[in-house]
Amino acid sequence: MVLSGSICLSKWEHPIEDIGNAIIPVVLVLVGILNFASCLPLQHSPTRLLEGSAIGKYPYPKENISTINYSLYHHSYDLLENVRSLALRHASIMTMQTWTSEVSGYASEIVVVTVDPGGESTFSNEKIRVLLSFGQHGRELITCEVALRLLSTLVGESDLPAVNTGSVEDALKGLIIKVVPMENLNGRKAVESGNFCERKNGRGVDINRNWSVDWGKMEKDFDPSEEFPGTAPFSEPETRIMKELAASFKPHLWINVHSGMKAMFMPYDHKKAMPNSTISLLMKQLLQKLDRLHCNNTCVTGSGGSSVGYLAHGTATDYMYESLKIPLAFTFEIYGDTEAPNDDCVRMFNPTTTSQFEYTVANWCAVFFTIFVELETLLISLPNDGSAWRMEDNFSFLITTNKNDVVVSMDPYKWDMVRNRLTNGMELANQLRSTKENDRVKEGQRTLFEFLFIFIVLLMAVLCYTISRYHSDVSISQGMVSSLKEVKCTQSHRNL
Repeated sequence: MVLSGSICLSKWEHPIEDIGNAIIPVVLVLVGILNFASCLPLQHSPTRLLEGSAIGKYPYPKENISTINYSLYHHSYDLLENVRSLALRHASIMTMQTWTSEVSGYASEIVVVTVDPGGESTFSNEKIRVLLSFGQHGRELITCEVALRLLSTLVGESDLPAVNTGSVEDALKGLIIKVVPMENLNGRKAVESGNFCERKNGRGVDINRNWSVDWGKMEKDFDPSEEFPGTAPFSEPETRIMKELAASFKPHLWINVHSGMKAMFMPYDHKKAMPNSTISLLMKQLLQKLDRLHCNNTCVTGSGGSSVGYLAHGTATDYMYESLKIPLAFTFEIYGDTEAPNDDCVRMFNPTTTSQFEYTVANWCAVFFTIFVELETLLISLPNDGSAWRMEDNFSFLITTNKNDVVVSMDPYKWDMVRNRLTNGMELANQLRSTKENDRVKEGQRTLFEFLFIFIVLLMAVLCYTISRYHSDVSISQGMVSSLKEVKCTQSHRNL
């Protein structure tokens, strides 16, 4: 009994020293963690910035992220092989060329399909010329599927959509249509390799920011990981090819097809304004009619800069309208899932069910055929102001027709101007990037301080509880000692 009481007392023989020895290492470890973490920025998940988009940073979390359904969508190679097969089967009205270009070791190729439904073997200036581009951003898979279905319909292998106005066949005989089914092949390959949110080309440039109209201007929400415009206007082989294609073809109508929302835009993208002309009014009326016939009045229409929610500088459509003087220039956004998570770019930009897919492809093919029917009447209505169709003066291009290789030359003085503008733009981009990193560091430190505060509160609670237990055990031990002494005293008296 006495031995038992001695053990109970020796357990708390030096209580303050024992508690201190237990707490001090914990505090030292926490202080070390805090000092180390304060030097490191925390990584954040991507956030939506542009065109309902997500920043292209990888790898993405695999949970709840849609992947490409190849039972709906063609692989890029298969899609272009389908296009090639169409051209071979319908050589009398369809031809296909592959344009290539290389800049500083980075090469790109673009398939260009020409459809002449009237069957003419030579170019005719009397026909209306249409240039359509799809797949400018790699993640927008659905646009390329619309291109394939449109080409199949133009040669009669798919059924004509139900168009309520005019005679489709008669209208097509007066057209020459060039279709770019996949403008950004290298970016598309990145998406197919698992980088589902990639919109840029194979070396990190947004080719819809690489055109010369208002190139390089950066808004407050500019993020180079999403819309880096390149080192200069037309620094990329894709935009060089497309510029030469448009300059040589001289289309009356240009449409750049994207996804991310449901909308039909006209110039301008770089400012909140529409062109102040009769042409502008006619373009707006056409978009309103298409919205009524094919979108049930749910598509956003108007200028891109006024309607999409942000300004875009250096876009293809602004260049086609402003510099090449193409009378009718549009950007179509054919699908968008506004409820998709930020990281789920496959779902955000592309239909993921069979019914959504078929409706989107069929409906937007119908939009194009409505335009084909309306086009001649619309162009006749345009004012004859004598404006010359010309190329921009800043650049001179040569094309080697036998190899379809685009070679670009530029005046050295103009290169200096571009470099100066690039330097200023990159300095601003670096400042923005530095500010964002500082914000991430501060947010990370704030989170750690909150964690430490909660931990210290819990530690104090444990300490208080431990001290309380100490006092309780000491009281019990003292009571046991008193009882033992009393028993020992009683036993002594009996011995006497």
